[in-house]
Amino acid sequence: MGRREDLLDQVTDHVFEHGLIGLTLRPVAAAIGTSDRMLIYHFGSRDELVAAVVTRAEDRAIDAVDALPGVTGVRQGVNALWAALQTDPLHRCTDIYVQAAATGLIGQERFAAIVCEANDRWVRALEDYLVRCGAPPERVARVVRLVDSSLYGFHLDLSTDRADELAMGVDDLAAAAQAIAAGRDLTALGRPEATTSVG
Repeated sequence: MGRREDLLDQVTDHVFEHGLIGLTLRPVAAAIGTSDRMLIYHFGSRDELVAAVVTRAEDRAIDAVDALPGVTGVRQGVNALWAALQTDPLHRCTDIYVQAAATGLIGQERFAAIVCEANDRWVRALEDYLVRCGAPPERVARVVRLVDSSLYGFHLDLSTDRADELAMGVDDLAAAAQAIAAGRDLTALGRPEATTSVG
């Protein structure tokens, strides 16, 4: 492992513990036993370092999803994925991504290009995982679009901090994902019955 990669892993570990928001070079350099000049030498700037940390966190998240065993059924797979997101490394990786988004980094260049590429790899990892759980390859992209965004929403849910309530909501999501994977048309769900006006 090169010096740059070693420093990046150390900074990423530090960010996992202390967060991404407010990260500056001198304090993080002191925390990992190096200098801000050394970080600038290897990364060029604070923004480049942050971009590298976000990408490294995404790499770790993808590795964690790749390591998840397939389970029997998409519904069970989504619930298992949610359970994995509650533990490290996925929990902290998700926090880093959310913090980057909250500080407006995700939409900025050069972050936008880096995160877009990382997101593509993340989506592929989720697709592969759900196929291992039984999702048909021809429908898995639609399932992932629903599941990925929804699980981020549950991760940020401010309406409750009760694990059982969140798990119930995730299971509703998982049931919908299972139905989509099975090819059921969900467009009519929740629509009121048609009524005929008389008179």
